[in-house]
Amino acid sequence: MIRLKIHNKEDEWKREYGSFAERNKSVLAFARKGEKEYMDSQGWLDTEEWADGERVRRLEMLAAEIRQNADVFVLIGVGGSNNAARSVIKALQLPGTPEIVYAGNTLSAHAFNQMIGKLEGKSIYINCIAKNFETLEPGAAFRVLRKYLQERYGNKASERIIATGTAGSSLEKLCADNGYVFLEFPDNIGGRYTAISNVGLLPMAVAGIDIRELVRGAADMQKELHNGAADNIAYQYASLRNFFYSRGYKIEMLACFEPRFKYFFKWWIQLFAESEGKENKGIFPVAGEYSEELHSVGQFLQDGPPIIFETFLDIREHQDSFLMETDGKQDYFDYLDGKDFWCINKEAYKATVAAHSRKMPCFTLEIGRLDAYHFGQLFYFFQFACYLSCKLMGVNAFNQPGVEAYKTWMFQALGKQREEGIKY
Repeated sequence: MIRLKIHNKEDEWKREYGSFAERNKSVLAFARKGEKEYMDSQGWLDTEEWADGERVRRLEMLAAEIRQNADVFVLIGVGGSNNAARSVIKALQLPGTPEIVYAGNTLSAHAFNQMIGKLEGKSIYINCIAKNFETLEPGAAFRVLRKYLQERYGNKASERIIATGTAGSSLEKLCADNGYVFLEFPDNIGGRYTAISNVGLLPMAVAGIDIRELVRGAADMQKELHNGAADNIAYQYASLRNFFYSRGYKIEMLACFEPRFKYFFKWWIQLFAESEGKENKGIFPVAGEYSEELHSVGQFLQDGPPIIFETFLDIREHQDSFLMETDGKQDYFDYLDGKDFWCINKEAYKATVAAHSRKMPCFTLEIGRLDAYHFGQLFYFFQFACYLSCKLMGVNAFNQPGVEAYKTWMFQALGKQREEGIKY
């Protein structure tokens, strides 16, 4: 299971934090039960609801068919519709599985041209993921790619198109009218909470990820966080975040020395930014890709204003090795001879914690190893902790009114109002 380590030595704020956590612990009991006012957004609380054994089996069968026939699998989606899947695929994709190409997350003409160029001469399958099928980026990309497949495969194109949307939506009707495979996007889960559902699991399975293990990790974390233990790690993390926020730390940096977490950072940033940033409240989430960024933002962290607290993500198990060997030339790096880069990297982490914890609040969330099971744990842990953090902050964890604001102006500028009579 995930472990939490606090690195700072100051006893005074630790006593204050203990009092803060004790005062607010009732939020944990409410969150465990699920709250009536949020029932339309809490389908993720029980992993069995949207990732039971039969659903997983059907996804595995569909993914196996795609792997057998596809050179390239295009994942069309934006934000919560692709961030979870992309984070796992970029970290764990197996050799020999289809290349995963991402679309529907940009409106750049250059990006569209590049994406189409990757498809030439290859066997293509596409999956459009869109909850209500009104978001411009995936809608535009789906139109482009449907036309491309129709020109390539004619009437056989429909066999290569999958769509994931809400039952009863216009996307489901489009699938029924054209013979596309339709998968249900949970109607009681918002996009950023959908990792353990059709939304995240099918693309992961196409990339060869063991989705049964991922779901098992999430389910085990669910049991851990919903039991009666007083030292609930998600509540500790949520309380620490809000305690530091109350003391003037407005930015959280999630940092790690493992580059394979690069796209997990994007998922985490969306989860917390979209969930907390409301009513002029919220902790701004940023990521630290170490050790590279120690040579840039590290300066700000060490000597800049005290507005940031730092959460490290670390891996316990020694999974990879690469030994440093001498080439017989004098370069003054002989102190590295015989050392494993895994160990060198770990020492860099320890040194960074030692330096940064003298300037700012620092703690580590530690996982056993980087694999599908532990990704499942991380997804459920952060989703539950985010829900708790939002309750402590006094905001709705599941809506996103600010995201809708730019769409009003954009749709109006593009003429959607004139075409459909919609008033914004």
